[in-house]
Amino acid sequence: MAPTVATPISESSNITDFVVTNGNGVKGLSEMGLKTLPKQYIQPVEERITVSNILPQESIPIIDMSNWDEPKVSESICDAAEKWGFFQIINHGVPIEVLENVKDATHRFFNLPAEEKRKFSKENSPSNSVRFGTSFSPEAEKALEWKDYLSLFYVSEDEASALWPSACKDQVLEYMRRSEPVIQRLLEALMKRIHVKEIDETKESLLMGSKRINLNYYPICPNPELTVGVGRHSDVSTLTILLQDNIGGLYVRGNNDSWVHVPPVSGSLVINVGDALQIMSNGRYKSIEHRVVASGSKNRISVPIFVNPRPCDMIGPFSEVLAGGEKALYKQVLYSDYVKHFFRKAHDGKNTIEFAKI
Repeated sequence: MAPTVATPISESSNITDFVVTNGNGVKGLSEMGLKTLPKQYIQPVEERITVSNILPQESIPIIDMSNWDEPKVSESICDAAEKWGFFQIINHGVPIEVLENVKDATHRFFNLPAEEKRKFSKENSPSNSVRFGTSFSPEAEKALEWKDYLSLFYVSEDEASALWPSACKDQVLEYMRRSEPVIQRLLEALMKRIHVKEIDETKESLLMGSKRINLNYYPICPNPELTVGVGRHSDVSTLTILLQDNIGGLYVRGNNDSWVHVPPVSGSLVINVGDALQIMSNGRYKSIEHRVVASGSKNRISVPIFVNPRPCDMIGPFSEVLAGGEKALYKQVLYSDYVKHFFRKAHDGKNTIEFAKI
């Protein structure tokens, strides 16, 4: 049954109350059958994506991981991380059933009544590790994004079992467990290219000391051409492991002002370099702007795992990268300061990286 409100939804305060305070999210707006997009979600013209700036003939690499030990697989991973900052992997070892289960669990969570989801909002959540929200940073944005999310910080199995929503926690935890070997193999390959021969405890903390998983929900939008699901940004992670459904809508920055669609490939995972790895590799691997368009016909979900340094870690170019006399492009920064800078503002392309430049 579609949600109802007693007062006109077009008024700004009512939108905020309905979407944010009452926990209906943009999913609630979508289910009201709105014919036009509320003005709060209308993006400036320069932030919208149009057919004229899409490169249909381009695509990011798709890498078959059937044989991890083949040198050409590692080479393909590193080449893609250097050239594109984005690639898809197939035959990666995470069972299809696990991927399908976490997609189903995502739908199950967002199909909960608003009062159930509201229990995990910023004001009500029992833990900072569990956060249900909408858009990206509503307080800082001039135009809101057409997206709801559940953000889950992984601290330990015990905490996750105690605090994560029961509608999705078992499936999400299993997906994270099964993804762990994939993350480790990818990072091992990427480190060898930049002369880091061994990932010791210190390096492991810097590369993958903390993890966050998001369940993202992009409901049907009345005027998808006027808004965005997610605005232009690069991730602040080391790596991001993204599970898409079969709807599509993710675009990555190509040459100049062009955008390249990342089509859904059955059973694949999308991998992208984050700012932290760009900094640690001294720019060898590049985090790339990406964005998500809204859909006028289907509800879309995606599930990214953000692999991060720990908040207390200082990040900067690895000494091995600079050993040959290469000049450092980035200073040492406290990772929690970098992340706070990212979340303090609206999505603004690659501007966050300037915070760490020398």
